[in-house]
Amino acid sequence: MAHYLWGYPMLLNEIEQAQRLVKTDAYQMSIGEIVTMYEDKELTIDPEFQRLFRWKIGQKSKLIESLLLGIPIPSIFVFEKDDGTWELIDGLQRISTILEFMGRLREGDGLRVPSVLEATKYLPSLHNGVWEASDRINDVPKAEQSAIDRSLQLAIRRSRIAVEILKRPSDDQTKYDLFQRLNAGGSQANAQELRNCIVLMINGVYFREVKAAAEQGIFQTIISVGEDQQEKQRHMELAMRFLAHALIPYDGRLDVEEYIDESSVSLARAGDAEGAVNLINQTFSLLHRAAGDDALKRFENGHHVGRVGLVGLEGIAVGVAKNLPAILALGEGAGVFVKGKIETFWLQPAVATFTSPGLRGTVRIQRTVPFGEAWFKP
Repeated sequence: MAHYLWGYPMLLNEIEQAQRLVKTDAYQMSIGEIVTMYEDKELTIDPEFQRLFRWKIGQKSKLIESLLLGIPIPSIFVFEKDDGTWELIDGLQRISTILEFMGRLREGDGLRVPSVLEATKYLPSLHNGVWEASDRINDVPKAEQSAIDRSLQLAIRRSRIAVEILKRPSDDQTKYDLFQRLNAGGSQANAQELRNCIVLMINGVYFREVKAAAEQGIFQTIISVGEDQQEKQRHMELAMRFLAHALIPYDGRLDVEEYIDESSVSLARAGDAEGAVNLINQTFSLLHRAAGDDALKRFENGHHVGRVGLVGLEGIAVGVAKNLPAILALGEGAGVFVKGKIETFWLQPAVATFTSPGLRGTVRIQRTVPFGEAWFKP
């Protein structure tokens, strides 16, 4: 009993301290008011977020259907910036869809081409539906476009949506934590899409440089990610995992995903984009020189087999990265050295334990990374 009495005041104190970091407010606003704020640049929608979260036309059509039928749509979340303007964080696709349908969504120095809807379950007449007929729409001839009536336009503009406002979080970490929690619940975004957005919020230059490195040919061929996985940002996940394991020690305290999250935030804050890109490019160029496209695949019976897994990334790629200067100092023999080490890596008894059934990721990376670092030391 004494234990709980002792812990209770501490918990209250922790709650009170955390609440000071999170100041919130809530409004009910009309779609028309939100559109006006966007046009007056009082509401920011980062175009890079739009590219990370892309709805298909069926999803867009269902949203407009919901507005026309008067079905409530989920709240949106914004951060209040120091200058009083808002930055839209959760609800990006909903608001972007409405703006795009109205022909108001900015893209570069101009406006994005307005969307054309498709028939929905309850409103089949939305087929080829547009806010207003326009020659700007290339996919559907103007004569075939079906502009919605002005009364329906007004109904959409008068539709109300709840806006949850996070008012000037006192530190950036709180902002990122809140963003992740908001998007993790009920969002279709996966962990890496959320991680991408957090890194982008912290340091856009760092994010874009790492993204470019992850999209280069040699990296792509070695990690062997298909189009469907790339669409889900698997290549960025592996690039950020590689950088995290190569540059930030793991002590087993955090869940693996939390460790990758925190490491990605730390590296983005440090901002050494050039160093990150060089580490990716030099490591994977060396791996490709040593073993071609199969550098991270299991080696048995004289050839590489199977798919690229996390053991290959953590044990081989990270092992090479942690010894990169010493390996490169071997000169022309660097590729031969790495090739031999890759092939014999898979023969080691310890490596067989890295893929044991039921082995937790927290345990695995405390084995794979140190083993790889020692194994690839010249």
